Amino acid sequence: MQNQKVLILNFGGQYDQLIARRVRECNVYCEVKPYTMTLSEIRAFDPIGIIFTGGPDSVYKENSYHPAEGIFELGIPILGICYGCQLLAHHLGGMVTAAENENAREYGKTLTFYDNSCLLFDGLDEESISWMSHGDYMKKVPDGFRLVARSGKCPNVAICDENRKYYGVQFHPEVNHTENGTTMIRNFLYKVCGAVGDWTMESYMYRCIEEIRSKVGNDKVLLALSGGVDSSVCVALFVEAVGSQLTCVFVDHGLRI
Repeated sequence: MQNQKVLILNFGGQYDQLIARRVRECNVYCEVKPYTMTLSEIRAFDPIGIIFTGGPDSVYKENSYHPAEGIFELGIPILGICYGCQLLAHHLGGMVTAAENENAREYGKTLTFYDNSCLLFDGLDEESISWMSHGDYMKKVPDGFRLVARSGKCPNVAICDENRKYYGVQFHPEVNHTENGTTMIRNFLYKVCGAVGDWTMESYMYRCIEEIRSKVGNDKVLLALSGGVDSSVCVALFVEAVGSQLTCVFVDHGLRI
């Protein structure tokens, strides 16, 4: 188990795994979990930081997705992305509404202006392109937060409360279309969460292999292989770990291309 972990709570966004990839590229271990994760489960996971993903819903709707009650009392740094940003505003005393008359409704590459005094944007250019995809608008920013990014249409592109280490961005820093997006994520991990960056995918692979050897011992292993990415990677790890002790059985899942 990792000493430092980042928790990514998925609220139905399509980029959850891409966010995880960016975090891991910064040499920090992370896991994607559903937004239904309980407060006790979050405490047990013991993350150095939490990232709220985007999502297709609106935070003010009756059946929209919300994190566990009490999550904002844990004292853990939080980065909210798109829908995740609006969750911060909604739960901490702000107001989120549908954009009116196309005001602040944005999609695609957008020229964005950043306040470099915010740790999230430390060392970045004062203006660059970000990728927007939102139809809701933070009509009221919560007390204690300040505006740290804006665009031509939207004055509330990014907010932060650096005392509580809460950051929210209306755009998607994880996609390639956002210039310096990975640097923003790295800033959150290292300058806000205090990550040391001692994790690599290679070290994770070797640890998995050792864990498999320890659990299997001298026993035999029967593994179902479909030919997909997950089972193929699993096979590769088991071959490295236990070699001839492994027997694979092909599972014909019926897919025809």
